[in-house]
Amino acid sequence: MHWFLPTMGDGRHLVGGGHGNATGSAGTIRPASIGYLTQVARAAEQAGFDGALTPTGAWCEDAWITTAMLVAHTERLKFLVAFRPGSISPTLAAQQAASFQRHSGGRLLLNVVTGGESREQRAYGDFLDKDARYARTGEFLSVVTRLWRGETVDLDGEHLRVEAASLSRLPDPVPPVYFGGSSPAAGDTAAEHADVYLTWGEPVEQVREKVGWIRKLAADRGRTVRFGIRLHVITRDTAAEAWAQAQKLLDALDPDTIAGVQQGLAASESEGQRRMRALHGGSRENLTIAPNLWAGVGLVRGGAGTALVGSHTEVADRIADYHAAGIDEFVLSGYPHLEEAWWMGEGVLPVLRERGLWSPPDGAVVEADEARSVPFAADYRR
Repeated sequence: MHWFLPTMGDGRHLVGGGHGNATGSAGTIRPASIGYLTQVARAAEQAGFDGALTPTGAWCEDAWITTAMLVAHTERLKFLVAFRPGSISPTLAAQQAASFQRHSGGRLLLNVVTGGESREQRAYGDFLDKDARYARTGEFLSVVTRLWRGETVDLDGEHLRVEAASLSRLPDPVPPVYFGGSSPAAGDTAAEHADVYLTWGEPVEQVREKVGWIRKLAADRGRTVRFGIRLHVITRDTAAEAWAQAQKLLDALDPDTIAGVQQGLAASESEGQRRMRALHGGSRENLTIAPNLWAGVGLVRGGAGTALVGSHTEVADRIADYHAAGIDEFVLSGYPHLEEAWWMGEGVLPVLRERGLWSPPDGAVVEADEARSVPFAADYRR
């Protein structure tokens, strides 16, 4: 179980933005200061999460720098750092990852983001088209993984060139590579290089199909891949309370905001984004697209646009359904991220633990009964 660090800002309403779309916000934003992000990270750590995803893009703080600063304020939480291979050399990235592992005590996970929007990529000096970006990512990961094995690497590729590249100190442990994408080019890259394939929160049967697709591509290459899913969550003591919160988030959105965001997202080159938009069609109606799966977040947010909504037991049920479809890791978030980390940690994780589907990560001291007794946790939930 992983949480999310809102390095673009946070708030009590849905915050727009992501995937190259400067959408502003639909509510007051809490600045993404180190002080606030430390609160979120420590809440996630104490609530029982294993790690936290930190996004990448022009609309948020730099993930490498931010998480490096947060390491000193946390004890065991891992950081799933998203970064784009088009803006950094593979040798430097391999070296940064090795340094991060040494200084953090092995708390780095890597989310490699090829980049779905040419407009934003060009702002960073990257003028390759989408398919070429995936090909470059394959070359990039080939160099990085070989360096982590202690090899000296020479590559004269189509997009990248290194000569006698090596690392003086290797990462211990080697950070796992998380990778997502719904296009054929993304599938090939994931099957060849990913340790964990990430998908956004589509209905269970669609996710099952994706798992089967990547699993076969990986097997054809003699590899096995784990699977993760990116979802928002609204969980409460009763289903009525959870759906009331979802309605509150929806009520705060005005039609002009939704129309503006959807116009921007319609121009996205991302196949995953197209699939997210197809779940709601830009309409506020019929947003419950599967049991306890609500597409309202995607009205004003690029990227992951669905949320699990329901009682703690119902959310646990749906997580069990996704696990049965092949999902091993869950990357979750909610608005605000500080309070929602406690709702999830106090409400759903104990249910999953009772069912034998989840256990606290190594080094965690949270027990189900203890979590409910933390004074400031109860304050955050009000």
